Amino acid sequence: MKLIFEKSKPGRRAAAIPKPDLPVPEVPEELRRRQPPRLPEVAEPEIVRHFTALADRTFGVDTGFYPLGSCTMKHNPRVNERVVALPGFRDLHPLQEEDGAQGALELMWRLQEILAEVCGLGAVSLQPAAGSQGELTGLMLMRAYFADRGEGEQRKNVITADTAHGTNPASVTMAGYTLQKVETDARGNLDLDDLRAKVNEETAGLMLTNPSTLGLFDEHIEEVAAIFHEAGALLYYDGANLNAVCGISRPGDMGFDIVHINLHKTFSQPHGGGGPGGGPVVVRDTLEPFLPVPAVVRDGERFRLDYDRPKSIGKVRGYCGPFGVFVRSYAFIRAYGPGLREMSEVAVLNANYMLARLKDTYELPFDRLCMHEFVLSARGLKREHGITALDVAKRLMDYKFHPPTIYFPLIVPEALMIEPTETEAKETLDAFCDAMQEIARDAAEHPKLLKEAPHRRPVRRLDEVKAAKRAIVRYRFDDHPDLTGGPSEGEALEAQKGA
Repeated sequence: MKLIFEKSKPGRRAAAIPKPDLPVPEVPEELRRRQPPRLPEVAEPEIVRHFTALADRTFGVDTGFYPLGSCTMKHNPRVNERVVALPGFRDLHPLQEEDGAQGALELMWRLQEILAEVCGLGAVSLQPAAGSQGELTGLMLMRAYFADRGEGEQRKNVITADTAHGTNPASVTMAGYTLQKVETDARGNLDLDDLRAKVNEETAGLMLTNPSTLGLFDEHIEEVAAIFHEAGALLYYDGANLNAVCGISRPGDMGFDIVHINLHKTFSQPHGGGGPGGGPVVVRDTLEPFLPVPAVVRDGERFRLDYDRPKSIGKVRGYCGPFGVFVRSYAFIRAYGPGLREMSEVAVLNANYMLARLKDTYELPFDRLCMHEFVLSARGLKREHGITALDVAKRLMDYKFHPPTIYFPLIVPEALMIEPTETEAKETLDAFCDAMQEIARDAAEHPKLLKEAPHRRPVRRLDEVKAAKRAIVRYRFDDHPDLTGGPSEGEALEAQKGA
């Protein structure tokens, strides 16, 4: 497939742009172009065909099974898109006065009430735009809480599990805390002895995903909460895995004080290009004064934005947050109604069904019932046949499945982290398991087949190290970088096209 620049022919146009009868502004000399930009010159049919062909190459949750562990790539109901496109929501300006935005404010307030109930906590801010920003916001709330108590200098450390999402240690560092890591025990729980040795009067809190990225619910969560609370510290719940427990157990009841929720995971929102997403933060009443402003509050039958929060950490995002995500999530939740619990029950059922089918084919690091996801290991295939988790993932693409998360969590060698979600049919789960079992057989009988996979995709196996270190991120016409010593010219061009 040619690049759009390779299809370009001088003088071809898709449309004529009208010239408005307006004065041409003076552009400062230092900001003026020395020469016109080299844009592709293509007729409209070629543009349409080009981008349609690109779209046909794109894999998404609407085109196939997407079992990325810890990402919860579920189907996004189309009714959500109908609702968010209603003119009153779609055309609402973020600076609209409150009297003209009562419907939007009511939706946000009601969503806050639902999320507070789901988490078993007292107050919510919808502002954070993603889980990572929700994490940083939660840690800022933690810092403000201890500063208000006169313990800001004393509380220096935040503890995370060795199975934590990579954003956890990053958020801890950005918030100005010192990171401490706690080990996992033989059952896949936090190691209580290691934990007790690290919790003291300098501990600000714990960041924990429960169930963990291993897909396991911590069997000692009440004891973990007691250890921290007895030391005067707080518990932060990474809500990326809320899809496993929604309507079944609540973080607040487990002892957590701060929770972020990935609305785009649990409550459906298209994942596209790194966003959009939503990462609301839910807290105990004692932390409510520190939540970002403005807060959406209800006065009788009227809703308003409350800026009068003197202890607030301030804004963490423009306006009130990603409003379109709120509409989609609210529509999703209301569609389920009281049956929201069933969402998590089916997600857990699907995961355990797949685990039962695959645990005799791949190694199972922790032999327990899983929650919404599970982690297998390809280390047996690597030891016996030289086949890695990466080889398995690449070969899955030939079966038209998106690969699962691989090499995470880091404590599992050759990890394969699989999450089916509740929206996939049994036939899809069976087809995926059949493919995984066939790949394991091929590892023993035809290892070269896996080493060279994928075979039936537009882009074949690439040199990923070279792609990362010498990425071609723009078209340079006749001035291409020196690729000598690397792949052949054809492979190099294909790598550029598939970047």
